[in-house]
Amino acid sequence: MLRALLLAATLAAGSGAALAQTAPIAATPAVAPSRYAALAKDGDFVVRDFKFRSGETLPELKMHYLTLGTPKRDAAGNIVNAVMVLHGTSGSGRQFLQPQFADELYGPGQPLDLAKTYVILPDNIGHGASSKPSDGLKMRFPSYDYDDMVEAQRRLLVDGLGVKKLRLLMGTSMGCMHGFVWGEANPGFVQAMMPMACLPAPIAGQNRMWRKLAMDAIKADPAWNGGNYTAPPAQGMRTAATLLAIVGGNPLALAKQLPTREAVDKSLEGRIERDNASRDANDLIYQINSSRNYDPSKGLEKMTMPVAWINSSDDFINPPGLGIAEPAAKRLPNGTYRLIEGTPETKGHGTHTWAKFWKADLIELLKRSEK
Repeated sequence: MLRALLLAATLAAGSGAALAQTAPIAATPAVAPSRYAALAKDGDFVVRDFKFRSGETLPELKMHYLTLGTPKRDAAGNIVNAVMVLHGTSGSGRQFLQPQFADELYGPGQPLDLAKTYVILPDNIGHGASSKPSDGLKMRFPSYDYDDMVEAQRRLLVDGLGVKKLRLLMGTSMGCMHGFVWGEANPGFVQAMMPMACLPAPIAGQNRMWRKLAMDAIKADPAWNGGNYTAPPAQGMRTAATLLAIVGGNPLALAKQLPTREAVDKSLEGRIERDNASRDANDLIYQINSSRNYDPSKGLEKMTMPVAWINSSDDFINPPGLGIAEPAAKRLPNGTYRLIEGTPETKGHGTHTWAKFWKADLIELLKRSEK
């Protein structure tokens, strides 16, 4: 989780059927990164002449990434312990250095023990330190989608890091959706899959509605000027941030944390302005709209690897009442599905980054996918 859309200080994360890890309005103050952050190594890989599905190309597409641990190789020289974790909309790989994720998973004897695991945390196209509209092209940046993002991840692994097979692919929110794209496009590449906080269905209904409203709010601000703004379109961004705040919250937690009108009002003072100081309007439009043609619903049977799919009952973005998840899960040849029950302690859509809620599922998945 970690790039909360509503909490600039924890900014770093994304969404399955929607936007990245938006934090509830009353989210706790920012915490220091995990002790494992000091072990992370930064890297950049440039994909030359990357062609997007739209037909557009970039002469150089930069993919930024972090790694932790050391690659281990078999007798043929192939890396056998690579784990890739994919962030959500508006996030970055750095979000997985937060204590609620890293301290639960990376330590000795933990599921992703860094003495045994080579962890790869990419910044996806349009996010973090990878190539994005705010680098200079603004709205002339290629109109990327999830298929482009997954292909860029594959190129990073194969051409940049020499990884030809993943021991595990994890994804949160948008990264969860990327997992379904990966599983259908490259099923033999992934030994085990753990998608969290998304649905394998088109972005439509309420999910597309709030996304469209957020994008339209930015574009309707005269200061946006077709993307060629000299100062941020503050009013449009404020409306967009307000929508993100609502979709990322856990109603039970908010009721507990903000039990009075005065508490709610005080929690909002300056919150949106502080958060928007860390965002770029064009980047946000691209990030939200990259989900526009996502739809893995017809090819779930292709995902033959062991899958542990996790959603949360308090997820506004992927509400269980839609009835999509259970029938879809039955079509996964080797998959399980669990819905985490919402409580005042769960994190709404952002439960996907708090490993304590699903670590046991990860341990079980790794055991049943051993070879």
